[in-house]
Amino acid sequence: MPFVHIQVAAPDITQPQLRHLQSEVTRLMAEILEKRKELTAVRIERVDPGQWTVGDQPMTVAAHIDAKVRAGTNTQAQKAAFIAAAADLLRQVLGVELSPATYVVIHEVPGDAWGYDGRTQESRHLAD
Repeated sequence: MPFVHIQVAAPDITQPQLRHLQSEVTRLMAEILEKRKELTAVRIERVDPGQWTVGDQPMTVAAHIDAKVRAGTNTQAQKAAFIAAAADLLRQVLGVELSPATYVVIHEVPGDAWGYDGRTQESRHLAD
């Protein structure tokens, strides 16, 4: 059910590195945020480094993780642990050039505002 969008601006990133990011973010969603691995969707989008600035300074390497989960399903500690682990993962894959202003955002979406396979998350929760 969760959806994770990763944007990466890095001129030398390889397909195996991108696949590693997908695999590891899926693992972190399952292990830390307790999301079902088989329902976790991860999309990686490559962005031209020339289109990314931090503090009005061009970046040669940059990344952003935007994760959407059902509201109220995770504790503050779980969210903090995911943000820390995801930031570490980005640093491991992208290296020291990665700006400290690399954001990991968890959006908590109400269960009645989204779903999959034509059913809202709220309807699934009520059926359990």
